[in-house]
Amino acid sequence: MSLTYPVATRTLDNGLRVVVSEDHLVPRVSLNMWVEVGSRHESPGRTGLAHLFEHLMFEGSAQVAEGEHFRALQGHGGHANATTSFDRTTYLSSMPTGALELALWLESDRHTDLLPAVTQSNLDNQRDVVLEEKRERYDNHPYGDAFQRMCRLVFPDGHPYRHTPIGDMTDLRAATLQDVHRFYLDHYGPSTTVLTMVGDVHPDEAFELAERYFGDAADRTVPRMPATDPLPPAGGVNETVVDDVPSERVYACFRLPAVTDRDFLVATVALDVLAGLAVSSLHQRLVRREESVSGCGAGAMGLVDGTSLGYLVADVEDGHSGAEVDAAVCEELQVLARRGPGDQQVRAALAQTERSYLEALAGTDERAELLSRAASTHGDACYVNAHHDLVRGVTAEDVARVAGRWLTPESRTVLSYRAGPGASDAGRGR
Repeated sequence: MSLTYPVATRTLDNGLRVVVSEDHLVPRVSLNMWVEVGSRHESPGRTGLAHLFEHLMFEGSAQVAEGEHFRALQGHGGHANATTSFDRTTYLSSMPTGALELALWLESDRHTDLLPAVTQSNLDNQRDVVLEEKRERYDNHPYGDAFQRMCRLVFPDGHPYRHTPIGDMTDLRAATLQDVHRFYLDHYGPSTTVLTMVGDVHPDEAFELAERYFGDAADRTVPRMPATDPLPPAGGVNETVVDDVPSERVYACFRLPAVTDRDFLVATVALDVLAGLAVSSLHQRLVRREESVSGCGAGAMGLVDGTSLGYLVADVEDGHSGAEVDAAVCEELQVLARRGPGDQQVRAALAQTERSYLEALAGTDERAELLSRAASTHGDACYVNAHHDLVRGVTAEDVARVAGRWLTPESRTVLSYRAGPGASDAGRGR
């Protein structure tokens, strides 16, 4: 049965896209502000600014004092959070229905008039917060820099996805107050934003509130950058890192189609067939039969601008080697492309994808995020209902075809971690 979540949309005269999904199960509303600015919109030498704004947006605005955004929402039983990725920055809040106007006023003030609060002092303070985040989550955490290394291996010089949202700390230290103000003016505006409300609100009321609080907002954003040409499948230069890690770990990284391409969805199913399930090929072989790895998994990051990223990962057991595990991965890649997946594997992969998607839609916070994503990425918020049918339409033949195109030994790039005294980049080669 197809999904039928209610979806109503309207675009204000200034370009703000408004999405509403009415749900009166509980007297709360989830509010999602999806801004189409992420690390791919940053200029060389000025990386990390998109993520920096995730922090600055909670430090006050023209009519809101520092720290008051959180306090005001929490005082009315609400909460707020934010995340930054390659393609977007998202601001999420949830509150009782009676506090919806307060939340919209808070969002309007910071999304249209933030800069009076972005002082040198606030910039320095939040820059220090990001620097500490980088040290804790990336520099001083086992395998913490893996994602950054994967992006540098998979995407070529000059590609907008080569650097990750955390940015380069040298760039962040060098950013001036003028740089930061300019970034906000260039990228934060009605035409780059999707406002989504899910929960105890009628669409007509939601649209009227959106007009009241955002209708007069001026749009100062610069034209969006042209699309980057899709990259073909291609392996890169492999990398070995010797560091203070618990065990040897091997990543096989792949370029994938853009998230808007149906083959990206098929590729995520193929990755699950390989390593994302208990019945997956690599789990059955490496974990259960050969006992050469303690665990394995798969992941994919769907990206808008031409090319996405996928990977397989395995933790190598003592007495075995990363080269041995990589050879087994290559064999299973070849088998999947040649023979296709087993029926049980396809059923399990589709069931897992369907279950996780339905669980996300069941929560209003997650549904608001998915609606904003659909409106921005696919150009249609109703895609949240259509996606379910697309998942169920994936076949074993689709998986074999996409695996043979994108997930081959020749198209992989290998990132390996080996336990050692802490020196990195100890060896490179194919």
